Amino acid sequence: MNKGRLEAFSDGVLAIIITIMVLEIKVPHGRELADLKPLIPVFLSYVLSFIYVGIYWNNHHHMMHTVRRVNGSILWANLHLLFWLSLIPFVTGWMGENHFSPTPLALYGVVLLMASIAYFILQNLIIKSHGHTSLLAKAIGKDIKGKISPILYLIAIGSSWLSQSFSGGIYILVALIWLIPDKRIERTITENPPKH
Repeated sequence: MNKGRLEAFSDGVLAIIITIMVLEIKVPHGRELADLKPLIPVFLSYVLSFIYVGIYWNNHHHMMHTVRRVNGSILWANLHLLFWLSLIPFVTGWMGENHFSPTPLALYGVVLLMASIAYFILQNLIIKSHGHTSLLAKAIGKDIKGKISPILYLIAIGSSWLSQSFSGGIYILVALIWLIPDKRIERTITENPPKH
């Protein structure tokens, strides 16, 4: 099956997720800068989630460049990933509205953890479909970032009730780890141009 519809659908869902998140930021009724103060936690949670959705969009885009074909398993794995990403607006809004309280903060981490697991499943199904000598398999290598992120999420979830700032700091740390440009896939494609 052609990968075009999968990419187009995924891009559309991610665009809608970002739109829903920004619509959660309610316009204040006052006209002074001080009226924006209650929105600071909501805005900060939006920025963090926007970065996460952007990271997933970017990585998904790069991963799809290595894909020649998709099958039913890959389609369902992609939907599984989109399911967890579609919950980001809800947990983002709940976390921001409640000023990063422990339970919303922990649930935010659960959604991030499940999205990372779903991405890992999708990535491995693509490798299984294309073979362990495929471009994606070569590019991923040992996948240190992919393996350390779920561990950090688990630590952040567990520490949500002990220290909200520590837990939030871990979510920021994971985002920063993934924000560092990862040239593995681009480099692998350049070194191994697709054969026509």
